Amino acid sequence: MRKNTWLSWSSGKDSAWALHVLRQSADHEVTGLFTTVNATFGRVAMHAVRVELLRRQAQAVGLPLYLIEIPYPCSDAQYAAAMTDFVARARADGVQCMAFGDLYLQDVRRYREERMQGTGIEAVFPLWEKPTRALLEEMLAGGLRACLTCVDPRVLPDGFAGKELTAALLASMPSGIDPCGENGEFHSFVFAGPMFSEPLDIEMGEVVERDGFVFADCRLRG
Repeated sequence: MRKNTWLSWSSGKDSAWALHVLRQSADHEVTGLFTTVNATFGRVAMHAVRVELLRRQAQAVGLPLYLIEIPYPCSDAQYAAAMTDFVARARADGVQCMAFGDLYLQDVRRYREERMQGTGIEAVFPLWEKPTRALLEEMLAGGLRACLTCVDPRVLPDGFAGKELTAALLASMPSGIDPCGENGEFHSFVFAGPMFSEPLDIEMGEVVERDGFVFADCRLRG
């Protein structure tokens, strides 16, 4: 029997592709998405994606969306408390696994696994240690489309914010940038792909710098 699984949904390419991979798995059935949201601004932390867009993504993939609201600023203790409460809720709902789109950062994986210890819920990582250039090429070839909603200007020029992630854009990035942005070089918003029933009609709006990062405002067209 496939395990009842909720997926951590950042709104970006890695979590979207993790859903695509899990849906082809004989071991897991994804029955829900969960996202940490900045309660002050109503947006996904770091990705800065509007909650409205999150909901449209969830509709397009045909899954319920569970929001974990955190304050701004948010201390480690506040974040941990919010996650503890949410994991308890998931367990009460019969969730057996929580899946994450992490690729190779051992400290991030260790943190997630530690949060799951003793809860009865298993942390799973369907994309773990896949070579990131090959993985991105697989995503793009599979029809995934995403735009960059956040860039770290210390490593990537702010002009990349708001651009669609394509092979040509990747080729134009400075050397040393991880192709999937796993080190925080950039964050993305997926608006089309094999996991969606239909693409989202979006446009890019204002680009602003805040807290040392450059954000491009993604919104529904019209």
